[in-house]
Amino acid sequence: MTAVELIEKKRDGEALTANEIRWLIDSFTLGTVTDYQMAAITMAVFLNGLNAEELAVWTDAMMHSGDVLDFDRITKPKIDKHSTGGVGDKVSIPLVPMVAACGVAIPMISGRGLGHTGGTLDKLECIPGFTTDLDAGRFTSILEQYGLVMAGQSETLVPADRKLYALRDATGTVPSIPLIASSIMSKKLAEDLDGLVLDVKVGNGAFMKNETSARQLAETMIGIGSAHGTTTVAYLTCMNEPLGREVGNANEIVESIAVLRGEGPDDLTEITMVLAGEMLLLGGIDSSLEAARRRLAGVIESGAALDLFGQVIEAQGGNREVINDLSLLPSASHTFLLKAPTSGVVRSVHALAVGRAAMRLGAGRETKEDAIDPGAGITLHAKTGESVEAGAPLATLAFNDHDRVEGALALLKDAWEIGEAPTIQPLIIDRISA
Repeated sequence: MTAVELIEKKRDGEALTANEIRWLIDSFTLGTVTDYQMAAITMAVFLNGLNAEELAVWTDAMMHSGDVLDFDRITKPKIDKHSTGGVGDKVSIPLVPMVAACGVAIPMISGRGLGHTGGTLDKLECIPGFTTDLDAGRFTSILEQYGLVMAGQSETLVPADRKLYALRDATGTVPSIPLIASSIMSKKLAEDLDGLVLDVKVGNGAFMKNETSARQLAETMIGIGSAHGTTTVAYLTCMNEPLGREVGNANEIVESIAVLRGEGPDDLTEITMVLAGEMLLLGGIDSSLEAARRRLAGVIESGAALDLFGQVIEAQGGNREVINDLSLLPSASHTFLLKAPTSGVVRSVHALAVGRAAMRLGAGRETKEDAIDPGAGITLHAKTGESVEAGAPLATLAFNDHDRVEGALALLKDAWEIGEAPTIQPLIIDRISA
């Protein structure tokens, strides 16, 4: 077979065979199928999709393009969580030590932020000395000892996905549900999981802007998980407003530690508890969400979850004292207070505008090569449903570069809608399972 034959076949809406898909992914990984040929394939997939059989094989071929982790020596249930990304979404950081403290092993492989959404790796690397670049031996050793590890994707784990994502980013084929689903699931299935919880964000601050597309993505990923024998549950959650009150990197670590102390904002705490509880159900630790919530509340109240976070920080080269001394985290040298132009009730806070403004301040990156300013960010003082007086603070902008402020303020100009009391949107839209 040749790449041209497969391009023509998929262009014309035909299904590729299992052998054709495996040859294509293997040849692309090795470089014998060129970038421009694979770009043509991805555009054909973008336009014509993949059926269920094609998608299962495509994901499996991606997963086996490099190393597949083997955690057979670990007797604890191995459950992970993945979010499709949103503004202020730091859920993974408090969730992982909470769930691990309850007896679940979590081999979490995370990514970096791009555009208006933050990345877990960028946030963790704000902790002095913390490294997310772990070889397979150290990754497994930390997981065995502590029941959790938080790292980046290695060079040999699903290399086809790394090459393909860069190509999709440059060819306008990122928003393809089968390509998104196979990208996420190939990495997660390579972790040798027993179960997976997905947080699929919906709204203006998410990649999936409406519930229909988010539901389709969730059901697609659940189908892939089922085809590979991995129980997968998805939650659709609202991302029309930033999650929590901190958007940035170091300030999101501060808020994550607040959750582990039982002092986090209500919305962030609630979604963390729901997703963490589902992980305990998948791991067989508890048989109901109510029992799981009680167990999670116990490891917060006792300090076990926070202490475990400190232990893993140290195991990954970081300064564990950060959990007691937040001043060890990076901070910005300047702040600007954004004030309410009128009195009333906050009807909405536009997540996308806040995320883009934080990126403009230096908290995010427009290209993969951009550097992150770990101290830059935005603290929200007023969120949906809260009353404000004219001149009262809406947000504090933290920054190190004055040249960035004007652009951020322009983005925030209409981010807060103030008027009469709104109808509050539910944080949890739906739970979806096979």
